[in-house]
Amino acid sequence: MTRPEPRNPRSAGMLPIGPDVSRRQLLRLLGIGGAAAATASALAACGVGTGGGPAHENGAGAVTGGFDWRKAAGTEISVLQTPHPYQVAFQPLLAEFTQLTGIKVKADLVAEADYFTRLNTELASGAGNYDAFMTGAYFIWTYGPPGWMEDLRPWLNNSAATGPDYNFEDIYEGLRRSTSWDFQTGSPLGTGGQWAIPWGFETNVVCYNKAEFDRRGIKPAETFDNFIQLATDLTDRANNRYGVAFRGSRSWATIHPGFMTQFTREGCVDYSKDPSGKLTAQMNSAKAVDFTRKWVQLAKAAGPTSWTTYDYPNCTQDLGAGTAMMVYDADSATYPLNIKGNAAEAGSMAWHPGPAGPDGNYNTNLWTWSLAMNAASKKKLAAWLFIQWATGKEAQTKAVQTGQRGFADPTRESVFNGAFKQTLGNFPGYQDTFERVISSTDIKFTPQKQFFKTTEDWAVALQDIYSGQDAKARLDALAAASTTAVNT
Repeated sequence: MTRPEPRNPRSAGMLPIGPDVSRRQLLRLLGIGGAAAATASALAACGVGTGGGPAHENGAGAVTGGFDWRKAAGTEISVLQTPHPYQVAFQPLLAEFTQLTGIKVKADLVAEADYFTRLNTELASGAGNYDAFMTGAYFIWTYGPPGWMEDLRPWLNNSAATGPDYNFEDIYEGLRRSTSWDFQTGSPLGTGGQWAIPWGFETNVVCYNKAEFDRRGIKPAETFDNFIQLATDLTDRANNRYGVAFRGSRSWATIHPGFMTQFTREGCVDYSKDPSGKLTAQMNSAKAVDFTRKWVQLAKAAGPTSWTTYDYPNCTQDLGAGTAMMVYDADSATYPLNIKGNAAEAGSMAWHPGPAGPDGNYNTNLWTWSLAMNAASKKKLAAWLFIQWATGKEAQTKAVQTGQRGFADPTRESVFNGAFKQTLGNFPGYQDTFERVISSTDIKFTPQKQFFKTTEDWAVALQDIYSGQDAKARLDALAAASTTAVNT
């Protein structure tokens, strides 16, 4: 996840997907394990559906006739957003949306530190105060099962509601799949409803200080073992310089960027599923233990000395200042650093896919900011027209061109290959890296409703191993607790 401060790019991963204070707050709000099940009766009293499906009727079927952008003219909708480069890029375009549709948009901005707490409260109330909202894909696993989100697939399939040139398939397949699920624990993504439309996203790759690499006559590493050695060789503690920045804080978001990407590339999985549907945690498999030991070794030998406090702003700040030689995190978090005036090392950056897996794969975990509809909205057609417009080709093209170069990685292939590529002349390796990983980029986690609890627990385990606990024993304990949690 990213934020619009030019000298402090944020990614959620990045995020952006952020520091991840807001996500930890959400976790506490949800009772460290998902309050949706624990408060089912309270939600039903609000008129919100529980795990069995939404109580609110999907509004797509009420839209008939031919498509017309002005079908909801005269309506005002309320949208909940957090300040972010995507939001900043689209803000000047809202007047064009109103001119096109006759719909006014009231956008309420809530700082990221409070955003998900506010959003959770609003959705749980069932009041429909906000018609549309920004969300990350993982949050669908929390907000979707209690019936708080409108299934957008009926809207996409209704030619009276969706224009003939929208072309949903132009959005990268991994993104479309990552925002669709049937809410059955362990079911693959891409099943069930389409709960949000991807708006902007991040692949998790390596950004490095090309000027320093060129000075030394070295190139990025192609295998994980060589990456560890390279990062170690680049580390000079006496001169406050170290090899690679990556997240280490006590947050679920420590797991999802570089860690989950390389974990998957090395042939590891988080859970396996037996024929009965039970999930069994695999963080303690032989491959996973070996990888985790190496990851912690990397943190100790070549990471920041305060690694257990690091979120993505710390990582990108160190890269921009010349303290870190590499960052393994969201590409769109590091993208702004190369713009003159944004960092001391601006103009020195380049991008690389990061180490391939032993079989040569470039499996890459993603974060996407997406737009979703509140199932309790009373202005669903207007809300859908807004979502459709904001995720459409024309608006995304304009956002890329006028968004102060902060709208990195548009979700549409046609926009990336068109307007966005034209911005990449001074971003060496960015396009090649993106094109190398995009076909294998999606969410690599097994979808399950205890995601935030179990993944934060995973981050805590990494910290414990970093502090000296035995990796195998600690991961055995994590796997046992995670298996219990996800099957409860």
